[in-house]
Formats: sequence, C-alpha cells, structure tokens
Amino acid sequence: MVPVEVLGVRQQQRDQEIVVVLLDQAAELAVPIVIGAREASAIAMAQAGVATPRPMTHDLLRDLLGAVGVDLERVEIVALDGGIFFAELVLSTGTRLDSRASDAIALAVRTGSPVLCSAEIVAAAGVEVVDMAQQREVEKFRDFLDHVTPEDFTAPGGPVEPGPGDTPP
Repeated sequence: MVPVEVLGVRQQQRDQEIVVVLLDQAAELAVPIVIGAREASAIAMAQAGVATPRPMTHDLLRDLLGAVGVDLERVEIVALDGGIFFAELVLSTGTRLDSRASDAIALAVRTGSPVLCSAEIVAAAGVEVVDMAQQREVEKFRDFLDHVTPEDFTAPGGPVEPGPGDTPP
C-alpha cells in the first residue's frame, strides 16, 4: 500500500464522466476513479469545507463513528476488477469494512484519515503526471476545488445514476 493524496473531483471533457483523482507523488502517477455526481459533490464539499444545515450521509457516518468512540484509521483501495475499484475502511478496533471507493474517500476527507492504494493498482490504473502542462492543470484543479459549490455537480433534469466505478460489489 502506498499513500495517495486526494486531489479532488473533476468532470472529464471527452466523455463527461466524473472522476476523483488520487495522486501518488512518489511515483508521479495519478489514479482517476469514475464516480457518481452525488459522491463527487460529497468529496468536493468536504474538501472545500462546506457545511450543510443537516448532516449528509458521509457526515452521519463520521459522527456515528465518533459517537461510539471508533476512529477511521485509514482507507485502503484494495482491488480493481473490471474497472471497479474496491476499498476497505480500516477502523481503530481492527475491523475492516468493504466499501465503494467513492464512499470511502468521502469519509476519509471528512475525518482527515489517510488514503492508501495498492501499488499494483497505481501501476495498472495510474497515469503519469510529469510535464509542466499537467502540473499547471493540477494547480488549476486545486484552484477549482477552492471555489467549487455543490450546485456544480447537480445534473439538469434530476438525479444522476452512479458511475461505473460506483457499482456495488
């Protein structure tokens, strides 16, 4: 397992898919994971520090863990099968819980917990982040995260179905 930074969410221009981007700085590889609009909004809101009037699902999970005295020690992205990323929540009790990658990342961002990714997954799904144009894009993306709002991920005409990377196991 290698530590990765959650850069944030982004909509891919070529096919309009929404991805969360994880960065393995040591390997200079970014791992894009296709996610649904709701999960994208949850991650972006947490990264931007946006508070909602009532707890959202990932806030509730964070609060529930705190209420029972359990910490989320880390999130591990453990498998990639057929384009679907599988994650596990590792709790302070030693318990490991199966999770969709997007939900695990949204919870990790809220709790300040580290995200780790299998080195094999980084090697298989990672894309190089080495030239200056790509680094400028990362900086523009970070600037975007500083100004993103939940409305940026609302689909016209109603709810959005989860993306292919969010299919439950």
